[in-house]
Formats: sequence, C-alpha cells, structure tokens
Amino acid sequence: MIPRIQKRGQRTIGLLYYLHGPGKHEEHIDPHLIASWDHNAPDPGRDRSATLKQLQQLLDQPVENIDQAQRPKKHVWHLSVRNSAEDRVLADEEWGEVARRMVAAAGIDDPDQGAGCRWVAVRHADDHIHIVATLAREDGYKPDLNHDAARVQAQARALEVELGLRRLNKGDGTAARRPTSAERHKAERQGRERTAREELREAVRRAVAGATSEEEFFDRLASAGLLIRKRLARSGDLLGYKVALPDDRNKDDEPVFYPGARLAPDLSLPRIRERWSGDAHDQDAPQDAPARTAPGTPATARRRTATAAWDAVLVVEHGDDALAAAHIAATGEVLDALAKTSAAHTRGELHKAAIAFERASRSHIRAERGHDRALRQAARGLVHSGPALGRREDGATTAMVIDMMFFLVTAAVHWHAKKGHAQQAAAARQTAEHLRAAYQAAAAQPLGVLYQRGRRLGRSLLQRQTAVLREAVPELAEQVLAEPGWYALAATLTDAENAGHDPTSLLTDAARHRELTTAESVSDVLVWRLRRTADLPAATNPTATEAHTAQHAAHHTWQQTQGRSAARRGRS
Repeated sequence: MIPRIQKRGQRTIGLLYYLHGPGKHEEHIDPHLIASWDHNAPDPGRDRSATLKQLQQLLDQPVENIDQAQRPKKHVWHLSVRNSAEDRVLADEEWGEVARRMVAAAGIDDPDQGAGCRWVAVRHADDHIHIVATLAREDGYKPDLNHDAARVQAQARALEVELGLRRLNKGDGTAARRPTSAERHKAERQGRERTAREELREAVRRAVAGATSEEEFFDRLASAGLLIRKRLARSGDLLGYKVALPDDRNKDDEPVFYPGARLAPDLSLPRIRERWSGDAHDQDAPQDAPARTAPGTPATARRRTATAAWDAVLVVEHGDDALAAAHIAATGEVLDALAKTSAAHTRGELHKAAIAFERASRSHIRAERGHDRALRQAARGLVHSGPALGRREDGATTAMVIDMMFFLVTAAVHWHAKKGHAQQAAAARQTAEHLRAAYQAAAAQPLGVLYQRGRRLGRSLLQRQTAVLREAVPELAEQVLAEPGWYALAATLTDAENAGHDPTSLLTDAARHRELTTAESVSDVLVWRLRRTADLPAATNPTATEAHTAQHAAHHTWQQTQGRSAARRGRS
C-alpha cells in the first residue's frame, strides 16, 4: 500500500472536478464517495440531486469562517492511497476504513482528538482512492500536519498486515523522490519509457561515477547532452546546479530543470563534493598504487575493478559502519560505470543492476570518504578505458568482474539486513539477481572455451589437478569434481602452473579468503579468482568450430547449474 501526499492546492472545486471526471486517459470509472468527515456528505457520483459545487461549499466552509488574513494560502490537502497490482480488490467498506485511518494518522481528522478538518474519500478505480481535505478544523484552528507523510506511511504498513496485502519495506527517508503522477502522464504523452526525472537521475549518476573534479563532472553532463544551470554566490563561488533534458519543456516551451538534490539525496553538489574531498584526503597513498595507474584497455580496467571489489568485500564484512557505507556507495559508482562501458550482450542486465543498486547505495549511516578510493578509481578506470570491444575478450574479463561484484553486492545485502535497512537490503538482492543474469551472458563463451581445453587435458595431467583440488579444498573437492565447470578449473590450474605459480597454494588461498558454500557453481568462482590472482590471460579465442562447441558446452553447464539452484531453493 503506497500513500502519497500530493502538492497542496488552492481550488477545492478544481480537484473535485478532476476526481469525478473521466481522467486524462478515460481511466476514471464510476467515481463515488466511500467515506467522509461526517459519514453523510453528498455524493455527486451516486446521488443525482447532489452537485460538486455543494460538496465543495461544505468542504470549504470552515476555511471561509476564518479571517481572510489568517486563511492558509493553499488550503487543499490531497492524499492518494494505492495498492499493488497483485493485491486483492478491496470493497468500498474496506477502502472507507483505510481512509478514516489515514486521515487520523495524518492529523486531519482524529476522532480521539476532538474537532477535525472536513474531508472526503473518492474512489474511481479498483486499486486506489483519493482523499481531499480542507486545512481548517471545525473549531477554527489549523491541523497539526508535522510529519504527516511519515505517519501515513506507518499506518500503511499496519494496514497491509491487517488486510492481508503485499507488505512493503519500511523506508528511512533516504530514497530518491518518485516521479509525480503529472510527470508520469507527461512521459506517456511524449512516448518516453521513463520520466524526465528518472532519465536525469541516471545521467547524473553516470557523470559522477569516478569523476574527480567539478570541471570533469560538468563536462560529462554537457557531453551527455544535458542543459546545465549553475547557481553562483555573489563572490562567484559555485553553490549548486540544475539539469534538464533539451526536449522536456513546460507549457511556456521552457526547459524543466531539476536541482541535483531533487533527483537523489546524494546528487546535491555538497554531497558530490564529499567524494572528491575523500580523494584529496587520501593523497598520502603511494603514487604508483594500482588505482593511480593509467586505465589501459577495457580488459585491464576490468581486472583492476575485480581486484578492488575483492578487497572491498572484506571491508563491508568486517570494517566499521562508516567505512562499509563508503564502500557500498562507491559500489554504485562501479556498477554505473560497468553498465555504461559493457558490451551489448551484458549491458541490459548490468543497467538494471545499476538502477536497482541506486536505492542500496544510501542510508543514514554517513560514509567516511577517502577509504573507498580504490573502488572510485576503478569506476574512473572503466569510464576512461572506453566501451569493451570484442565479445569474447569482454566475456572473459566482464565475467571476472561481475563475479567479484556479485560477492560485493551480497556482502551489502547482509550489511543492510543486519542494520535493519529493509529497502536497501531488498534493492541489493534485486541487484544480485541482475548480476547473476549478466554473469551467465558474459561467462558462457569463455567458460565454454576453458571447458573444452580441460576436456582435452591428458589423463595424467587431469589426475594431477584432481590431486591439487583434493589437497587444497578437501571439504569441497567432491562437489567441484561433480560440477560441469570442473574442466574449466582444471584448465585454469594448468595455466597457473605453466605461468610459474604453485597451483595448490594458489587454490588454497583463493578458497580461504571468502566463503564458497553458497556459490551456485564453486568451480566458476574459483576459476575467476585464480585467473585474477595469478593475472592469467583471458581464454584463448577459439576457432569457429571450437566456439560452437564451447557455446553448446556452456549452455549445458548453465542448465545443470540452474537445476541444482532450483533444487536448493526447493529444499530451503
């Protein structure tokens, strides 16, 4: 159940006409009252003798009784309450009780508090109602509407339980603003899939990902085609900014600008500057550290990102709250950069992952910037290395980084859940599902190539790698040997040995530092950990025949993995 307090208005009659009319898209069906302040208000929708003018006069009467100088300039309070699509259809009587509970919670009309405001609840659809109230109590005093939004949200959570509706997670005030109904209708008229606010939020997030200065940030916004307005102090110092889409205009054909803070709490200029101040704070770090090196190729940037993600998991799992919050926020930047620069076959799911994680990147725990520098530099490296070219090479390096990002996002799920951040934890879980899908698209071919190479290993060499596995991870050896991905791991162990590494110690180290029991394919996880740790090259590009065989083997591996995952979910 989603209650939303709309902007206050000046004309009661105008809102009543809209609610009882056909709607902008003929979506209003059978508008009628289902509750009112006195249980006896005239219903123009069902009573032919009643008029909207009569209803308006009754609602406005307490306002008209107040001296002109003391009347509120905007006296019309408007609340919409909408159920989820999967919820059952409530009867009028049930919606009426919802309305009475909502106005009491908001402070509009609480029977236990004596005199209240006048209000009516209008229903013109199965899934939602509108409540219209005028902001003057019967005794002439103004209602106490402090924190009315928080109070109606709390009431909605209680009603969900009582009415058996879908239970939404409790918010904490750190979510980005939702588009208004007017913005959604405007997007529909313009043929947009998303509102201007949503498009701008994504564009600004991508522009800030890995940026290190105001100049770079605004250059990226301009390159994305956004219109920019800067707010300057008399001294010339920059105080804030607004952005607009060139083709999003108001009735006067002027661009509609949105301040950064209205797009998301962490996109205001002061909050963005905190990221850059963190970079400056960490200037004592060695100048030749990996994060400071040139971005190089897309594959190189992805390898560095995988390393930064691997290290960040430990911080989120065991660091203090401020450090964990900083790394989780920076994870959002990495996902934005990864979505922007990945090849077509993974871009869609990575884009969805970045959008979903936007909600998980903020909480009331203030991030301690500076220590998240490696992740932010990784995001910068991804952006400056350019888009990934070549499906096979991108598949190998992108699969590697997605695998590491999946574990980082999973760590964020656990951290948020432990802190009671229900909405953030849910968003991170959704992100993990999109990353899982992106991983399957990225990993199919390179793992298939490694699978074929492992199948071609000589019997003695395969036996030696089996012995390495049993020595390094005895508790997981039999599970790995039963997985289709074992041959890809055997090929990777051989590559590591040929590169001069001790495969046993390398595998022991890869398995020791992070848990593996929850992995859908332990062999897949170990492949990418070993190839990253040992700096092994991506899978050799196959011939056309090998590529077809690899794709077939990878699809078979994926089907078996999905079967085991479904079986585990069925047992849980």
